[in-house]
Amino acid sequence: MRTTHTMGNVSIRALCLGLILVLLTVDNTRAAGRPVRMNLGTLAPRGSSYHQALMRMAQEWRKAPNGGVRLVIYPDGTQGGEADMVSLMRIGSLQAGLFTAVGLSDIEPAVSGLQNLPLMFHDLAEFEYVNEQLRPALEKRLAAKGFVVLFWVDAGWVRFFSKRPIHHPAELKTRKIFTWAGDPEQVKIMRAAGYYPVPLETADILPGLATGLIDVVPAPPIFALAGQMDKRAPHMLDLNWAPLVGALVARKDAWEKLSKSTRDVLLKSAQRAGSEIRAKSRKESDDAVEAMKKRGLTVYPLTAEILQEWRSTVEAEIHPRLRGTIIPSDIFDEVVRLLHDYRNNKQNAGKPN
Repeated sequence: MRTTHTMGNVSIRALCLGLILVLLTVDNTRAAGRPVRMNLGTLAPRGSSYHQALMRMAQEWRKAPNGGVRLVIYPDGTQGGEADMVSLMRIGSLQAGLFTAVGLSDIEPAVSGLQNLPLMFHDLAEFEYVNEQLRPALEKRLAAKGFVVLFWVDAGWVRFFSKRPIHHPAELKTRKIFTWAGDPEQVKIMRAAGYYPVPLETADILPGLATGLIDVVPAPPIFALAGQMDKRAPHMLDLNWAPLVGALVARKDAWEKLSKSTRDVLLKSAQRAGSEIRAKSRKESDDAVEAMKKRGLTVYPLTAEILQEWRSTVEAEIHPRLRGTIIPSDIFDEVVRLLHDYRNNKQNAGKPN
């Protein structure tokens, strides 16, 4: 009887243990089915094509396997400037960010080789070639810092918007130029080259223009239009200063916590969003200039002689100071090499056999 009773107790315990395991399994399954929340910060204006593409991406992410991802987007720089948002990503308050090369360079300085080289690229075809060649190395370096690149984008060219007309490089040296806060090396280089940079956050641009703290804002037209910069700085020099480069990045640890099947769906969705942004942003840049012209913006075209004056000045005064400081020497040299090869191949392709 005692043996039977003991065996009965063991059976009851085994049954209870089995029920507990089943309940735990059910609970874990339910937990796995809940959407994971990810917070994304960006300077992209609310309602812009960037923001709209991200919103569509967020809807697709919600439908991903294993409960999907609930992507909460904070546009308009509501989480601060890009340096602030990178800091928030590092501490885990944000898990993703759509940044320009300014913010990306806070993570990995090599990214600055795509954007912080004024007048290095003669057209967007040159930029695209260099970007494509550098991308694998840049993504590897960002991954080593704990960030995964989901897509790359560009927003066309940065132009100079000013309170008074600018035509020649010497005139720019007499003006107070907005620069992104959090980049003391850039300020140092500009001052050494004879310019007067004023580091500010994006939210301080309009007040700075209104009070005279700054006279010139380098910005892509779409951002100038959204921020109404042209109302305070109604003159634009038609100079393709540098392409505005950006990327959507996620914290590597947050990304890798998701299942592979979920990550695959999210990545495809992100790449569609990146393609959509790239396709629309360049046209929107041109459209933005036309829209600002209708409300009073004056655009000053360049002659070939003035363009060469700008290039010669920048190549002599700025490029040598960028190499090995803001831009790692190996990246600077690689950009120069790639451009040399690209231009030679293009020139040779146009020659008769």
